[in-house]
Amino acid sequence: MNAVLSRFSPSRRRFAGLLGLAALPVPWARAQTAVAPQPAAAPPRWGAPVFVLNSLDGNVSVIDAIRWTEIKRIPTGKEPHHLYLTPDDKSVIVANAASDSLTFIDPRTAEVQRTIRDIRDPYHLRFSPDMKWFVTAANRLNHIDIYSWDGANPTLVKRIPTARTPSHLWIDTKSTTVWSSMQDSNELVVIDLATQQLTHRAKTGPMPADVFVTPDDRHLLLGLTGGTGVEVYDVAGGKMPQLVQTIATGKGAHAFRATGDRRHVFVSNRVANTISKIDYEKFTVVDTFPAPAGPDCMDVSADGSLIMVGSRWAGRLTLIDVAKRQVVHQVKVGKSPHGVWTLDHAERI
Repeated sequence: MNAVLSRFSPSRRRFAGLLGLAALPVPWARAQTAVAPQPAAAPPRWGAPVFVLNSLDGNVSVIDAIRWTEIKRIPTGKEPHHLYLTPDDKSVIVANAASDSLTFIDPRTAEVQRTIRDIRDPYHLRFSPDMKWFVTAANRLNHIDIYSWDGANPTLVKRIPTARTPSHLWIDTKSTTVWSSMQDSNELVVIDLATQQLTHRAKTGPMPADVFVTPDDRHLLLGLTGGTGVEVYDVAGGKMPQLVQTIATGKGAHAFRATGDRRHVFVSNRVANTISKIDYEKFTVVDTFPAPAGPDCMDVSADGSLIMVGSRWAGRLTLIDVAKRQVVHQVKVGKSPHGVWTLDHAERI
């Protein structure tokens, strides 16, 4: 195993092997790095910067969303994978999994505000809608931490042992239930926030990753990075998840992002190199977009016209025009770009 891949969890190493990357002497395959031709039309412009987390570089690329160029990189900590906005909208929190820290950045000026340490392995993170709870998933250490939130700082309330490799989190609109995928034990677990108890375990398809719950809290969509689509579960009332349907999207279904119309959600298919648009009322794929070099996390512009997605194997932020269904621009960033976020984003549900 090469030095780069040894830093990953078992599921991420296995996924790299599926792509034929395990024998490479460099982090990602050079054959995947070709930049798509740029059409004459320029991508849309707006004011707020776009943040791209470079997981293997330990920093954040800040993208000027007017010129669509990288303007600086912010050192954070080892393995920044995901980020989330604080309830007061004043800070975007970058979770540095291998450094056990959180970096707070001004979402408007891209200036570092502070760092909180001794947060164990914060791979994924989420606030409850009532702003009382802050939850992190420890991907390497196999636990989920529940913190109380006083408006400024997290205080650990409960550490919950889980199964192997907790990955992505979601909290219901009533701030009562946490769902988390388990990538290396192929499970979906349910946690009751009031009691901080793990209440249910449901077996899933291979390598479950991101989680998206419909606005009525009734159905949960689960991306199968080791499979070819998205599983749909009935989770109403925080009950034991019941599989009701599987949606074929493409190999390596991984990360979700809502389109902003309260009807559709995008999912990136990392192996298929596509992004599928799902109607989450009918649970059908209604559109597909090309997305080169291992599309991963993404964000969507406030007007829904532009998808910004990290091309994981190419070290690029890729911009996709939704109306044209094509790549319109790419921005060179760092190694293994993961989380993508901007303040000027579409509604999250």
